[in-house]
Amino acid sequence: MVTLKDIHDAKARIGTAVRISPAVQSHVLSSIAGSPVFLKLENLQRTGSFKERGALNKLASLSAEERRQDLVTASAGNHAQGVAYHAGLMGLKAKIWMPLTTPLAKVEATRRHGAEVVLYGTNYDKAYDAAVEYAHEARCTFVHPFDDDQVIAGQGTIALELLEQVAQLEFVIVPVGGGGLISGIAVALKGMNPALRVIGVQSSAVPSMVSAIAGAHQAPSLDALTIADGIAVRRVGSRTLPLVKEYVDDLVTVDEEEIANAVLFLLEQEKTIAEGAGAVAVGAVLHHKVQTYGKVTAVVVSGGNIDVTLLARMIERGLVKDGRLVRLRIPLPDHPGALHQLTKVIAESRANIVETAYHRAFCGAAPGHTVIDMTMETRGLEHGEAMFTALANAGYHCQRIV
Repeated sequence: MVTLKDIHDAKARIGTAVRISPAVQSHVLSSIAGSPVFLKLENLQRTGSFKERGALNKLASLSAEERRQDLVTASAGNHAQGVAYHAGLMGLKAKIWMPLTTPLAKVEATRRHGAEVVLYGTNYDKAYDAAVEYAHEARCTFVHPFDDDQVIAGQGTIALELLEQVAQLEFVIVPVGGGGLISGIAVALKGMNPALRVIGVQSSAVPSMVSAIAGAHQAPSLDALTIADGIAVRRVGSRTLPLVKEYVDDLVTVDEEEIANAVLFLLEQEKTIAEGAGAVAVGAVLHHKVQTYGKVTAVVVSGGNIDVTLLARMIERGLVKDGRLVRLRIPLPDHPGALHQLTKVIAESRANIVETAYHRAFCGAAPGHTVIDMTMETRGLEHGEAMFTALANAGYHCQRIV
């Protein structure tokens, strides 16, 4: 099993080749949580995520024989970039299996770093199985994205930095996929200060580590989807699971809307871009899944490699979660002036109409009537409720569409 010494050795081995990422206090998040909250911004690494720490430590630890062989790995995107980038600097050849659903930005970045990319399967686990089979048949060196002692130790260097950056640290909240990141961080933190609490956060759509800790025999469905694609791992590691059981204090989950809301929060309030997987720990604090009141807390923002089209969708979902984007279905008499009267009430409520759709033959519209779906921007939940009340007082029978 990985030890504190392994993590100190990894820090020395990595040296200055990986950035010491900043740990900045989020004043807004601190106010919400009722405690000082610091964001460990691993999304600012050269390859956009923490993954290059473990990848570099593993590559730097390879034997001469292992380096003579081609490198093979599987990744949802971030580990791929870490391996590709540092393999290129070391003059090593890498071939990387990635799911067909991998965001284009991650695929193109991996290719730009010089690796050969093979797109295979609809999820990480299928790509992983294909990569392992190829590595065995072609006698290549396989670099596991999380279930490897050197990879785990590399990720644990984040904890050593946090202990130097955040005075009187008490809580650390970490995204969890296969468990490599939280295992390394937890081993380091508990080794330095056993009183520190380490909390892991998963997507509720793919709660593989939560299920494994609970002793569930059935892994999450291969068809389960999440906007936190970077942690959508169905099978946790044989090395990481015992470490999580021993060193991690608790695991919680966040749903898709909470993840999207966290991405939007980081973009608006912290002026930083995080992918879904990178934002889950922030989502747990925002939505009070972890009680840290009065405790000095660090939250790991693990990655920022997000496709711009997905980012646009996540922003929209975050606005809906915040109540700043509202859609109502409203029956309306189908005669001149009816729409004007409706929009007058909305205008007086200071909401902004961004989209309308009429239904005369569908949605139960009575003869001589229409049903209109209206999407509106508001200032938040309270403003939305005030607008809804104003419409009801004006005689409109509105139905919220969610």
